Amino acid sequence: MTVKARSFWIAEAGRGEIRDEPLTPARPGDVTVRTLWSGISRGTETLVFGGRVPPSEWDRMRAPFQSGDFPAPVKYGYSSVGVVEEGPDELVDRPVFVLHPHQTRYRVPAEAVHLLPKDIPSSRAVLAANLETAINGVWDAALQVGDRVTVIGGGAVGCLVAWVAAGVPGCTVELVDVNPARVSIAQTLGARFATPEQASVDADVVIHASGVPAGLELALRVAGLEARVVEMSWYGDRVVSLPLGGPFHARRLTIAASQVGRIAPSRQARWGTRRRMQLALTLLANPILDALVTGESDFEDLPGVMASLASAPGDTLCHRIRYADGRRD
Repeated sequence: MTVKARSFWIAEAGRGEIRDEPLTPARPGDVTVRTLWSGISRGTETLVFGGRVPPSEWDRMRAPFQSGDFPAPVKYGYSSVGVVEEGPDELVDRPVFVLHPHQTRYRVPAEAVHLLPKDIPSSRAVLAANLETAINGVWDAALQVGDRVTVIGGGAVGCLVAWVAAGVPGCTVELVDVNPARVSIAQTLGARFATPEQASVDADVVIHASGVPAGLELALRVAGLEARVVEMSWYGDRVVSLPLGGPFHARRLTIAASQVGRIAPSRQARWGTRRRMQLALTLLANPILDALVTGESDFEDLPGVMASLASAPGDTLCHRIRYADGRRD
């Protein structure tokens, strides 16, 4: 019997739709996952939704288990939480996280699923992909005990970076965002808050995650002598100009790229992506991270939700998608 699923596709730039599709035939070692929740990675997914992935990045930007090709039609996403229905006995009925697009049910190799720790509610696990990105960014920043850290951009990734950095002994963390409503979130995460006009100067480390060029310009202004600026934003097809003719050279600043597709160089000898993801899932045990889920919608409403987030994100951090069985989670 053919098992069918429903999945979210970007049919063309700026328009999504729900499609019926058969599951891929089961192969030895596969598991079937019934989805409970998925999360929208607002920065990257809205760029993909808008058709703003440049041709040079079409191959590198492919998500695990993506179907179709950029710019569209394409099935894209990488934050899915569900329960294993079929597979090895030790996995059946276990809750798992999978880097899979938004879909009601799917089959993947067993090695693609990550078991949730017993103390992690599946509804919170949608943050795992963003937290994994934040961990890699903190590694790339090479934080040291006692550093003054500025995080620019209070989206989901920026907030998670601030939270991870605040856990380093002696570090003081300032979260900078244009939205003053982020002050309570910053305080919850152990950081102080500042608007761009209030941002402290002379930071030891600056991590930029705002997704806008003005944020990176601010990062260069607040960085201290010989400080490291870690760029975590991805701009899609936008061209970004920087004021490198001012004090950039005199202060001997360093701009370093961070991208979750590769393990930070300082960890590559001992860490792989599976160990890094398991760390992210373990850290999700802290219930204060529920504050980063700022919206929730049913799966069937996803086309409209994605269009709204792309055009008017508002105060959204992580928007969670609820599937039929997620209501009972």
